[in-house]
Amino acid sequence: MSEPTVTRTDADGVATLTLQRPALSHAMRAELLAHVRELAADDAVRAVLLTGSGRAFCVGQDLGEHAAELAEPATTPLSVVADEYNPLVLALAALRVPVVVGVNGACAGAGMGLALAGDLRIAAAGAKFTTAFAGIGLGSDSALASRLVHCVGGSRAAQLLLLPEPFPAEAAAMWGLVHEVVEPDQVLPRAQALAARLAAGPTLAFRAIKEVLATAATDPLATTLALEARLQTQLGQTADHRAAVEAFLAKQPITFTGR
Repeated sequence: MSEPTVTRTDADGVATLTLQRPALSHAMRAELLAHVRELAADDAVRAVLLTGSGRAFCVGQDLGEHAAELAEPATTPLSVVADEYNPLVLALAALRVPVVVGVNGACAGAGMGLALAGDLRIAAAGAKFTTAFAGIGLGSDSALASRLVHCVGGSRAAQLLLLPEPFPAEAAAMWGLVHEVVEPDQVLPRAQALAARLAAGPTLAFRAIKEVLATAATDPLATTLALEARLQTQLGQTADHRAAVEAFLAKQPITFTGR
């Protein structure tokens, strides 16, 4: 039996998914999607940490596997975008708990799309990022164009996609693509600590925040206001909200239960 390409470990409400290989093969995409779907159905999971192993986070498509498929005249290798990448990105976007990404090393192409699918990103100092696609004669996939426009605006998104030159984590932080840059050996512990903090937080409030953020950039103001009002009404009836207000007034620590 082959070794898993993605592993899952759980502790204190945090599910950690670790990419065991740098490039995304068919097997790796299938395993990652299966894990993400399992997380979505697991009520014990209150935060997710996605990270890589070794010197890379994820360098995108496995080009060796891709080249072999290009050599087969009967295949349509780029059907994997619709068949495999799109379901994976949609599953990640649908997760209702906070997703922390620990970018431990090189992050390229579809790997950058996976990183930007998370909510908060911790990156290793000196880690290199690149959109990569135009360098091999392709456009973009894995929602990278959409994520870049939302994160850095249309002008810089065009620059990064049309001129796919590597840039360091420090530039990524300056542009808002990552939220914190730490020494390489601190990426995992820092990302774990952040995920643990989120797992101990107001799960239902985080779910509502993610729901609003998912469409806030494109919805009309009135639509966003209506969604916020509906969600606030629901949150106001939760045990977490009432207990938090009581704890605040009593100057006591707040413990969130996710109810």
